[in-house]
Amino acid sequence: MTFDPLNIKPLIRPVLDFPKPGVVFRDITPLFQSPRALRLVADALIQRYVEADFSHVGAMDARGFLLGSIVAYALNKPLILFRKQGKLPADVLSEGYQTEYGEAFLEVHADSLCDGDKVVMLDDLIATGGTLLAAAQLIRRMGASVYEAAAIIDLPELGGAQKLQDIGIATFTLTAFALTER
Repeated sequence: MTFDPLNIKPLIRPVLDFPKPGVVFRDITPLFQSPRALRLVADALIQRYVEADFSHVGAMDARGFLLGSIVAYALNKPLILFRKQGKLPADVLSEGYQTEYGEAFLEVHADSLCDGDKVVMLDDLIATGGTLLAAAQLIRRMGASVYEAAAIIDLPELGGAQKLQDIGIATFTLTAFALTER
């Protein structure tokens, strides 16, 4: 499900050929520099989940941390950090995945979740879905489940949201961009 009643697209800067030729990077920095836009985005996510039946907010490294912190604080939920490899100090679970640019690994503290926990996963965007799919695997390995995957942006042509939906994970984004959209 995607909607854009907030009209946030103009505050998401396209950066051509970053991090490699042919890629249009969707930079949310201008959105976060606007107090009004940040409040609109945060409030939309908070309102979506204020009465939802989940126990934890899972935030993806690194831009997902910005949203995850706000939502976890507002809803008084524990925040689980899903980090790039080598960034967590205690025992971790690790999951490899493919990105648009190659292979990567996502890690989480092994004691972050328990049987029966339900997690809302937050990130800045859903592209190929690799990061969120890896996080979902880690969540399941700890005996927990995914309530929903949410992001500011969906890039539907890359198929990530569909991959998540195909394995039974609901998705929610605030806006979407076509790959060629500037």
